[in-house]
Amino acid sequence: MAQAKAKTHTKAKPPNLKGESPGTDSVYTDALGFFAMDSNVPGLSKVILQKLNMKNYDDYREALQGQKVAADFGIRTYHDMFQRMEDTFKFCAECKKLPEALVDPRALRRCKRCQNVYYCGQECQRANWSVHKRLCKKLKLAAIDRLVEWLVFTGDIPFHSGKWTRSMAEVKGWDEWFLMQEDLDAKLGAVLSCRYMHILWANAGKPRPEDEELVASIRRVTSDFHTRPITIGFALCGFGIAPSQAPVTVHVVGASHTETLDARRTDYDELARAFPDNQGLEVVLIGPEVVEGPAIKAPLQSPAGQGHVHLSGWKGLYHVYWETMVEMERAARPDLVIGFHPGFHASQGLTEGWLPTLLLLRDYGIPVLFTMYSEQELTYSLRILEELEVRIVSSGWSPFASLKLEQVQSNPSKQLVSSNSSYVMLQGAIEAVPELG
Repeated sequence: MAQAKAKTHTKAKPPNLKGESPGTDSVYTDALGFFAMDSNVPGLSKVILQKLNMKNYDDYREALQGQKVAADFGIRTYHDMFQRMEDTFKFCAECKKLPEALVDPRALRRCKRCQNVYYCGQECQRANWSVHKRLCKKLKLAAIDRLVEWLVFTGDIPFHSGKWTRSMAEVKGWDEWFLMQEDLDAKLGAVLSCRYMHILWANAGKPRPEDEELVASIRRVTSDFHTRPITIGFALCGFGIAPSQAPVTVHVVGASHTETLDARRTDYDELARAFPDNQGLEVVLIGPEVVEGPAIKAPLQSPAGQGHVHLSGWKGLYHVYWETMVEMERAARPDLVIGFHPGFHASQGLTEGWLPTLLLLRDYGIPVLFTMYSEQELTYSLRILEELEVRIVSSGWSPFASLKLEQVQSNPSKQLVSSNSSYVMLQGAIEAVPELG
């Protein structure tokens, strides 16, 4: 019966990728981001494209699909790279004017406290102060982390972590995770004094923060790197799935360039360290925005090898993967499905794109965990899931939410959020109450 239901799901609309202005009905999450940017700051998306040496949105999509090399961006020096990044944040936080809209573009001045937000003059700064004063300290941390995150690309973050000395169920959050790390101060110090940390602050165009602030930033960025694999571990524990007893296959549904562009085979190794006696762990990244690369292998037909994580991927919609790979026994059936910030609440296009997947997961009774950025996202997502009569197992704040704060680039007056800050666990459908008589 479930199989029959799964095959009658409505197909998603094809995405519209033509032209410079992507629509809100697209299944591509970055398309929605571009629309939101220009709604808040007209012309900001064009500034971003210009700084990346791109002509239009199609060029941007090609870059996200790994079809461009570093030389295509026209960046020649470290200073140029950091300056271009900073230029995408240059607009008045109050009146939303870009430099080109001002009589004197040099009139834009950065808040000295947070080194993050710009104003075109004292009048706009005073008008925005009642909002900004509540966010200034957080925006300062976000500005530091935005730069320190570059050390993930250089390979200096995360530092090497060993096998967990406590079980997943015993580790209640990041404080306990950091306490498990041997020689933590030495590891943090090595990142603090590494070559690329010096290059970063010699070219960032901002004063270097105090060492204490940078160490705190390293910790936050490290948590952001590990939040995905550890959230998977949190879900395995929550559903009572024991990797020590049998091989486990995890599907990351709705995976995008965020997880797969420049991915490394070791990106999910923390999951193996959390379950050192695992019988084999496979993490399959599935979605229309998956970037195929050397680290992303083909899905396995047999269990992964003991003691490590096999990272694989497949580009396309999840219900198509199920029909062509799982049902045809060309890939393993999942023990768990994870969706990091699926965003199916955000637009009609994304909701329609997700509908076949949500119904399939419900009808097959697969354990699922979705994460959200905020309580508001969680509320809207729960409403959609309840309308689909999905059985909610639990929901709430995640103990392994990223410690790194994310600001809305086009609206620095909006509350900052963290990756995977909340979650909902679901499995199967709500059982119908039998009618009386």
